[in-house]
Amino acid sequence: QTSVDEIVKEWERAKAYTQEYLDAMPEAGYALKPTPEMRSFAEQMLHLTDANYGMAAAATGEKSPVGFGESEKATDKSKANVTKLVMAGYDFVISSVKKMTAAQLNENVKLFDRFDMTKRMALAKCFEHQTHHRGQTTVYIRLAGAKPPQEKLF
Repeated sequence: QTSVDEIVKEWERAKAYTQEYLDAMPEAGYALKPTPEMRSFAEQMLHLTDANYGMAAAATGEKSPVGFGESEKATDKSKANVTKLVMAGYDFVISSVKKMTAAQLNENVKLFDRFDMTKRMALAKCFEHQTHHRGQTTVYIRLAGAKPPQEKLF
């Protein structure tokens, strides 16, 4: 079983990796949508952020400073603002997890008022979600003519 310190370390790695994605995308690429019905690069990153806030709040018991879906509705989708919002979301997750004890990781929680699981599993689902959406943006970066970051598993 993973400890609080291990979970924090993984979230810190994920934050740094996501920062590399945000840096790799040129400013003009933040509005890029591979197809009209898809989210833009900025919207993908802000969606990831909204879920980080919501799922981490549910898992840790900390109150999210951002309402669900609020980040994605931001009108300023510039590279600077998106980066600021996304990094703040990671900071919330990391600081919230740091306040947890090993025993709390094993407590049960109902995610989205539907799914019963441990708080540890809820954090794992949150991590999976951010990884999924960050991974999607690899294609966006390539479509913008830029090079995505190298894989950062460790």
